[in-house]
Amino acid sequence: MAWSNFVAKRYFDAVIRAKFNAMSIQFKTIIEPFRIKTVEPISLTTPEERIAFLKEAHYNPFLLHSNQVLIDFLTDSGTSAMSAAQWSAMMQGDESYAGANSWFKLEAAIKDLTGMEFILPTHQGRAAERILYGHLGGKGKVFVSNTHFDTTRANIEFSGAVAFDYLAKPGSEGYDPDFHGNIDITALKDLIRRQGAADMSAVILTVTNNSSGGQPVSMGNAKAVAEICREHGILMVLDACRIAENAWFIKHKEKGYSDRTYKEIAQEMCALADGIVMSAKKDGLGKHGRIPNPAQRGIGDGVHDVADHHGGFQHVWRPFGKGYGGLGSGFAGGL
Repeated sequence: MAWSNFVAKRYFDAVIRAKFNAMSIQFKTIIEPFRIKTVEPISLTTPEERIAFLKEAHYNPFLLHSNQVLIDFLTDSGTSAMSAAQWSAMMQGDESYAGANSWFKLEAAIKDLTGMEFILPTHQGRAAERILYGHLGGKGKVFVSNTHFDTTRANIEFSGAVAFDYLAKPGSEGYDPDFHGNIDITALKDLIRRQGAADMSAVILTVTNNSSGGQPVSMGNAKAVAEICREHGILMVLDACRIAENAWFIKHKEKGYSDRTYKEIAQEMCALADGIVMSAKKDGLGKHGRIPNPAQRGIGDGVHDVADHHGGFQHVWRPFGKGYGGLGSGFAGGL
């Protein structure tokens, strides 16, 4: 390179660096904190093929074959990738009928998160809801929620009970523009006043509020619900389907929680409830399972009696040993 060209290059490099420094431009690269070790091929379809598939399925997406769908937004259940630790735990799964080591690891992980004494895994959410709300429900009983999920409402109404949705709206007590999943505190108080607490089976707080766009619920709102339930002797059930994401919103948007860990926030919210129902296919990072966790002995005994009748001993309820191992690791790492 000629000396003059070298000098010119150094000069222009210096000018460019000076301009970038003067503009205070900072580049921040965000990378995903994991390695992808396994990939699954997907089918690429044309618009014409997709139209034909829909016609063949009578425009019902539930009748489509999975290999006909390029991007599946039907559910968020069981869609997460499992970690190396989860796969390892599954390989060490204990399939013993009773006293399985995998069960005790799962039990310890859930108790650490929820603080609940009685834990009952089932294969799917609606099975857990059928057991819990079938036990608590019945003709003349009333349930209230920020928004009941469709299978929750179905199981409640199948028992003969009635389900009310009270989502907080602008101007109502409980409304918060950062937490659109909150329950309407005013409406809850009015219903208790009209209905009477005796027939109120439970207030179900779903975090995040799945059927209302996955909107978060504030800790302040959860505490207000817990206080009302304690005052009137009504059970508070936490549907902790997305409690990890909900904890993120609380940490970053609710005053007083910026220095708390996500796990500490989740544990605080769980401590407010009398019982917890949680899908293990979401923040448990598993492919199957749901956990109803009743805190009170009477409820715990009742749901275990129903579960034993329909599904057998809790150590061998689906998802069995390998699944228990994966779920235990998933709960431990999810927060």
